[in-house]
Amino acid sequence: MQISTEDTRETRAALVSASSASGVSWGAILAGAAGAAGLSLILVILGAGLGLSSISPWGQEGASGTTISVSAIGWITLMSLLASGMGGYLAGRLRTKWVGIHTDEVFFRDTAHGFLAWAIATLATAALLSSVIAAVIGGGVKAGASMISGAASTASVAAAAGAQSEGQPAGGQDLLDYFVDRLFRSDSAQAPVSPSPEPGITQTSGPAEPADGSANREVVRIFANALAFEDTLPTDDLRYVSQLVAQRTDLSQQEAEQRVSETYMRITTQMNEMKTSAQEMADKARKASAYTSLWFFISLLIGAFVASVSAIFGGRQRDR
Repeated sequence: MQISTEDTRETRAALVSASSASGVSWGAILAGAAGAAGLSLILVILGAGLGLSSISPWGQEGASGTTISVSAIGWITLMSLLASGMGGYLAGRLRTKWVGIHTDEVFFRDTAHGFLAWAIATLATAALLSSVIAAVIGGGVKAGASMISGAASTASVAAAAGAQSEGQPAGGQDLLDYFVDRLFRSDSAQAPVSPSPEPGITQTSGPAEPADGSANREVVRIFANALAFEDTLPTDDLRYVSQLVAQRTDLSQQEAEQRVSETYMRITTQMNEMKTSAQEMADKARKASAYTSLWFFISLLIGAFVASVSAIFGGRQRDR
């Protein structure tokens, strides 16, 4: 049986047309990416449900923090494997059949199809879960910034107390307000004034703060300045505050100075404890964010590899 020249020309034309066609089957890639993104979303919802069911606000109940962290990492890795594998397999299985293409080129194209399907699915999933990813990365950045600024936390609290003294709300005012109020307490306060005194009888009570609370606010500002810019309470400020305390209480000048010094030391100690606690929490948050980001990176690499291998497997089944 002889092959005519016309048949030979048609065969050559078909081979040339096939070799010049695009090696990318976007339909198969988009189909694989859609399947991977959809499966990722389902697995994320399932993982969130399982995670919420394993924790409890009650002590000694529910999973520990370490267990939850390890489980979350394992679930993220498993989710990446399943979703990427499905997306890569669909991209390889649904592509068009390449005619007259070398085996190595088919291998490369299938690998590229799986990788592109994984990349598009990853971008789509990241767009849907952008708030979660931003929370993870932003948490680490904020934790690091909190540690850097931890040394200045005492000054921040002091500045907040100063803002409160000007009539502005601030979160650090409660600590100083409490200790300043305690500073002016009288150890021998008299009985409170009766709500309905007898006519012609004058009742007295213990020393009272002026109606505008100017003394308290002034002492708050003095303590705030010392906490922000001084290691100890300056001598002149110590003497002045002690005079105010002696006027408002039944203490002598020496006893008032001792009370002021002890009060200032308590404020300093408690603020240092607050600063240390905040730094420890920031350090834990920073480490958790760093570990989570690293495992995200590893799971994404695993997903890219699995998607490429699955596309090769699906492409070979397509060509059989």
